[in-house]
Amino acid sequence: MTKDEGFQCPCCSGKPYLECCGIYHQGKNPETAIDLMRSRYSAYALNNVDYIIRTTHPRHPAVSQNLNLWKEEILKFSMNTDFEKLEVLDSKELPDKATVIFTAHLKQGDEDVTFTERSFFAKVEGRWLYVNGDVFAGENRSLKV
Repeated sequence: MTKDEGFQCPCCSGKPYLECCGIYHQGKNPETAIDLMRSRYSAYALNNVDYIIRTTHPRHPAVSQNLNLWKEEILKFSMNTDFEKLEVLDSKELPDKATVIFTAHLKQGDEDVTFTERSFFAKVEGRWLYVNGDVFAGENRSLKV
């Protein structure tokens, strides 16, 4: 599958990729934290390592590590994972920070590696960036911004 094809966007919006996350991958800034989260999910699904790095907040721990190693880790995860479905469960957005809770339905080989995460985002110089996230164990899904 290439970005040129009119395939459905991996973020499960129901839209064609080029009308959905493709516009962000090609350079448009996501207007909301949810748009950023969806576009990052799609970037992982499509092995778009540069987009993941570009949309990560400078204070994220991975930013300070070796860039080539970080790229290799992202690519290895992306290439060894089937991104089956994205569900946005809840979100709260303020002018400069946001929280999005989502479930990513993933498989690695025969193993189900689905997880639910509360992701934190910050707006820096007009751009939403991923700060970090907490993976849930069980049903504790309280929303904090």
